[in-house]
Amino acid sequence: MSTKYIFVTGGVVSSLGKGITAASLGRILKNRGFTVTIQKLDPYINVDPGTMNPYQHGEVYVTEDGAETDLDLGHYERFIDVNLGKSNNVTTGMVYWNVITRERRGDYLGGTVQVVPHITNEIKDRIRQVTKIEKFDIVICEIGGTVGDIEGLPFLEAIRQFRKEVGRDNCVHIHVTLIPYLETTHEFKTKPTQHSVQKLREIGIQPDVIICRSREALSAELKDKISLFCDVAKEEVVGLADVSLLYEVPLVLNKEGLGDIVIKNLGLPQRHSDLAEWSQMIDEIRKANKEVTVAIVGKYIELEDSYLSIVEALKHGGIPHHVKVLFKWINAEKLEEMDDIEPVFRQVQGILIPGGFGGRGIEGKIRAIRYARENGIPFLGLCLGMQCAVIEFARNVCKLKGANSSEFDPETKYPVIDFIPEQKTITEKGGTMRLGAYPCRIKKGTLLHQAYGRDEVQERHRHRYEFNNEFRQEFEGAGMVLSGINPDADLVEVVEYPAHPWFVGTQYHPEFKSRPNRPHPLFAGFVGAAKKRLDEQVALFKAEEKR
Repeated sequence: MSTKYIFVTGGVVSSLGKGITAASLGRILKNRGFTVTIQKLDPYINVDPGTMNPYQHGEVYVTEDGAETDLDLGHYERFIDVNLGKSNNVTTGMVYWNVITRERRGDYLGGTVQVVPHITNEIKDRIRQVTKIEKFDIVICEIGGTVGDIEGLPFLEAIRQFRKEVGRDNCVHIHVTLIPYLETTHEFKTKPTQHSVQKLREIGIQPDVIICRSREALSAELKDKISLFCDVAKEEVVGLADVSLLYEVPLVLNKEGLGDIVIKNLGLPQRHSDLAEWSQMIDEIRKANKEVTVAIVGKYIELEDSYLSIVEALKHGGIPHHVKVLFKWINAEKLEEMDDIEPVFRQVQGILIPGGFGGRGIEGKIRAIRYARENGIPFLGLCLGMQCAVIEFARNVCKLKGANSSEFDPETKYPVIDFIPEQKTITEKGGTMRLGAYPCRIKKGTLLHQAYGRDEVQERHRHRYEFNNEFRQEFEGAGMVLSGINPDADLVEVVEYPAHPWFVGTQYHPEFKSRPNRPHPLFAGFVGAAKKRLDEQVALFKAEEKR
């Protein structure tokens, strides 16, 4: 069977949920027994989001093979539970970089280099590249941005050509659009969708399926109107109203018949989409009978997408404990200004310090970690969060006055966090960190070993600095356990503090490997510890009431 392709475009406004739609369709098709991968074609000119401020583009998602990618790849992996890679994220920057490099080498034999055919050919080659290493029955390609954006035109032209090359039976175009609701007239309006489809048709693309995002379910009359004016069959106008749980979307789209429509258009054998396990997972989420609050102390807290995978991994961690995780977002810089931080953390059951770069807010994070350590609050530090935990421990337990990371204080007497040796000669920032999956050997009898139940794991990294091995003796002598070690480079991967109920810091990013149907063991352990603290708080409160 030749590979089938599904292209997902968006209209009217951005942030409609194209990524969730693509991921949900991937889950539906995978549960029908097809092998599926998903690719993001992003029109921005950056080569990748690795050097972008999180406020610009949300978190940077890291794949197993070390690609720094758009956050939508996190949605793809969480929904279809397949590890993606470098070929699954394509940007305008990558495309033009490759074409210009070829031109400089003389590969075009002196010819004029143009958007058509050179740029569009490069885009088409990138679409095909995703099946070079591993074959898939279906490739879903999400086109970033909104139809009408000038930077997206080469990608739309490329997928127009692509369908002609692979044949209509091997390609489906899905257009995700917004049906706004006017409060003044109490009605949904289809005109923006009509205009969006018209814009697509001007480019030469006729959508096969229109997915209508709306705040409430659409009536049959509205679907008929969209069908008439957008020239698609009535059954191919699919409603997608707002849902309370993100992971409900595959169930909604499956009920709307999206899987059947796509299978029919691609000429694939009709198979039953067994989403029973997925439905059961939704039921488990709804069974949550307790709420724990986790404080996330960072410096990009105004945009939750900056920590998207962490938020999702914490939610996953609550599922096996029937716990709903609530979030208290704390600006690390503001903690630095406070005389007393106790009121900030009074009602939380866990404290998490996420990754990041730069010295802004570091002292606030260190204060939060000290509070967690001294007050027995479950703590999880990720990447920079682990490094801050090391700095805090060095200063306040090991009594290494002024201990710091050489990233923040190059002159510190005690650089307990320092450059990875191979990073010292690197000057360019993009794509040059320690990236992707590396092994971690786990010490037995530790929280880490208890969580994983294994002696070695592979986890994803994104950092330039590491625990300075020169200080191992001081830390171990003061009671910190170095529970995870990279066996190849002898780097400290995980630290924990046994004198505390649950205190773990990881140099890697476990959030990238968490799935709703398979929560990451560290997040499950952390939320479990938070639940235990909640139970203790409730018991103490009841005991005090009886006095």
